[in-house]
Amino acid sequence: MHTAISYLYGFGNHLQSEALPNVLAHGRNSPQKVPYKLYTEQLSGSAFTMARHLNLHSWLYRIRPSVMHGEFSLLSHPTLIGDPWDTRHTPPMQMRWNPLPYSTSKINFIQGLFTFAGNGSIAMHTGAAIHLYQATCSMEDEFFYNADGDFLIVPQEGNLRFKTEFGILDVIPGEIIVIPRGIKFQVHLHQDKARGYICENYGLPLRLPELGVIGANGLANPRDFQSPSADFEERNGNFQLLVKFQGKLWHTTISHSPFDVVAWHGTYVPYKYNLNLFNTINSVSFDHPDPSIFTVLTSPSAIPGIANVDFVIFPPRWMVAEETFRPPYYHRNIMSEYMGLIHGIYDAKETGFLPGGGSLHNCMSAHGPDAEAYNKAISTSLKPEYYANTLAFMFESNQAWQLTEQAYTAKFRQQNYQHCWQALPIQFQREK
Repeated sequence: MHTAISYLYGFGNHLQSEALPNVLAHGRNSPQKVPYKLYTEQLSGSAFTMARHLNLHSWLYRIRPSVMHGEFSLLSHPTLIGDPWDTRHTPPMQMRWNPLPYSTSKINFIQGLFTFAGNGSIAMHTGAAIHLYQATCSMEDEFFYNADGDFLIVPQEGNLRFKTEFGILDVIPGEIIVIPRGIKFQVHLHQDKARGYICENYGLPLRLPELGVIGANGLANPRDFQSPSADFEERNGNFQLLVKFQGKLWHTTISHSPFDVVAWHGTYVPYKYNLNLFNTINSVSFDHPDPSIFTVLTSPSAIPGIANVDFVIFPPRWMVAEETFRPPYYHRNIMSEYMGLIHGIYDAKETGFLPGGGSLHNCMSAHGPDAEAYNKAISTSLKPEYYANTLAFMFESNQAWQLTEQAYTAKFRQQNYQHCWQALPIQFQREK
């Protein structure tokens, strides 16, 4: 397994891996005669003419080229939805959901995708979508790639094995995996069920945020990101290749496993990251900084400083600020926030916000701690405190998250979310 996914921080250094010796020893990307009589294939995740430090591409040395498949046809999927997004089911109020219930039938990762919300345009390569996933069986004879965007996958329950063209990555809750656009993969279960969250990014590829005045160290460290080692398989059979393209699911037949890449090198690869390695930056005097200091990965927009989508976490951390209100203060902001909880308790909502659940606070929708958390925060004795039992995250976008009808009408949506603030008392007193 390789570490330090270099393209995240823009140096453009190449990674490489080979499952057999001397595949990459020829010194040419596509020589006339490839070792082991393999085929060369370039996979580009950016335009050819992007600046060198942003140019994402990899060379794959494979047994068969990817062109060997049948004709594609549409495949019905009851809960996978693409744009154009519809605002009819997106009121300007705060909303919260319980975890997605598990299916009573056997479904794999792709069959269990549930589109929750989205924004922007697949065709224009802007915006993002939020999906929930569940699975009760592994993918065996199906392979999948997403032509619309990158998948940032956040497991909440159940360990997963991702078999990809580049090799294998095992991921557990508390870790994330990013499968860039176009890379084929399968998902296998280590237990009898699994579920979690997905941010599908249509915009610029995810990267590490700039550190600014933080300096050289802090937040996610590039050396802690891991990519797979080449691990090819030779398997023939009657398989399906599934593709998400322009918001629809397509399928075709394929007579071999596409995981036949014997070696690869480049800057465009799947990668994983352990969220426990995030170096949290926090206040040591008074007040707490904006939640941007918890950003793990960001997809920039065309406007500097405004994200197409950010992936932000709220991990275990020390709270030591004095004479201050420690939970997130009441706020309204231009960015739109979808929050999920991987495990534990979120300090601003100690009841009602469940692991596997989610909340949505769209642009200018007021939010903050519920009455219980507020009363606890203003009455407690402030001393150094370690928030141990928590791991929440946020998909934050510069565009409003537009709900799908199935998310808005879901039986697992909480109908009384606003009630958590109604017990806040009027405490105003005029000076005498």
